[in-house]
Amino acid sequence: MPDISVVVPVFNERDNIPPLLAEIAAALRGRADFEIVYVDDASKDDSLAVLKQAKAAYPELRVVHHVSQSGQSTAIRNGVKAARGAWIATLDGDGQNDPADIPKLIAMRAESPEAIRLFAGWRVNRQDSASKRFGSRFANAIRRRLLRDDTPDTGCGIKLFERAAFLDLPYFDHMHRYLPALMQRAGWQVKSVPVNHRPRGMGVSKYNNLGRALVGIADLRGVGWLIRRSKRTAVEEL
Repeated sequence: MPDISVVVPVFNERDNIPPLLAEIAAALRGRADFEIVYVDDASKDDSLAVLKQAKAAYPELRVVHHVSQSGQSTAIRNGVKAARGAWIATLDGDGQNDPADIPKLIAMRAESPEAIRLFAGWRVNRQDSASKRFGSRFANAIRRRLLRDDTPDTGCGIKLFERAAFLDLPYFDHMHRYLPALMQRAGWQVKSVPVNHRPRGMGVSKYNNLGRALVGIADLRGVGWLIRRSKRTAVEEL
């Protein structure tokens, strides 16, 4: 069984797949026993064909395919369910996250308290358009005020978390944007880690500020309700 599973959701990212795969392999080969789980969210381009062809060069690669488009949260969850590693590293499929940061997160886990089950990437030097940066700052400020999750950047795609802890969280669409708050609700601790961020090299973004804002309002209310209704207690076996 691998020590770590790298889960990468993709939708119409055929040109970003080969270079990102090469970077993941370069970052982890010789450092960890790993697998790479790509989840193709019913891409309209030939992303799936590119992934199938890449399996010959990357024996660590496994490919999961959605029959119908289901979104990033579902792709991440299905990738985690298919993964065999006890710990999961996630990356966005657009190449803006740097796979070289994964070993840093793994090393930080080794020296951190056991109660920390999520290491969340923090894009301190974000390489996006001014409008996207402004939209994210605004959304992060509202989220931190309402949920009190003390996390500066929940939208960063690079994260390291325990598989069992993740699968124990309540599932809903867009849940990947609220992992720190959900982990804390479950009784675990979260640590934000500064990571590299890069401009998108190829392809186009699948999100816009308006679309994220509209779904974010309902999501914030829902996550707030989950936190208010949460009840935890220690359990002992007699």
